Amino acid sequence: MPQLSRQTGTSLSEINIVPFVDVMLVLLVIFMITAPILQSGIEVDVPKTKTVKEISESRIVVSIDRAQRIYIGDAAVNIHELGDKVHAQMHNPQGDAVYLRCDKTVPFGAFALVVDTMRQSGIQNISVVTEPLDDAPH
Repeated sequence: MPQLSRQTGTSLSEINIVPFVDVMLVLLVIFMITAPILQSGIEVDVPKTKTVKEISESRIVVSIDRAQRIYIGDAAVNIHELGDKVHAQMHNPQGDAVYLRCDKTVPFGAFALVVDTMRQSGIQNISVVTEPLDDAPH
C-alpha cells in the first residue's frame, strides 16, 4: 500500500486581532453616541412645561431626586452645606445662574426649602429645569 505523504500543518504563529479591533470600534462608537446624552447621573423626572430654555453652557446644577436627596452635579450634599458648596463653585455669585432640577413627585415644601436655603446664602439667580411639553394629544 502506498504511503501518502502528509504535510504537517504549521502552527499559527500570529494572533488574529481583527475581531478584537471590530469589537473595540463598535464600543467606541456606542460610547461616543451615548456620552453627550447623559446629562447627569442623578435620575430626576422633571415636570413638562411649554416654555423651555436650553442649557448651553456648563452651569451649576442642583438636583432633588424622588427620595428628596440633594445633589450638586453628581455629588450628594447636606441641605445645611448647600449654600456654601454652591458658592464655592460659582465664579460670579451675583450673575451666575444655578439650575435646579427637581423630580415632579417631590413635595413643594422640599423644593421651597432648597430654594429658600440658596436665597439665604445670597444666590438670587435660580432657574428651574423642565422638559418640553408634548404638543400631541394623548
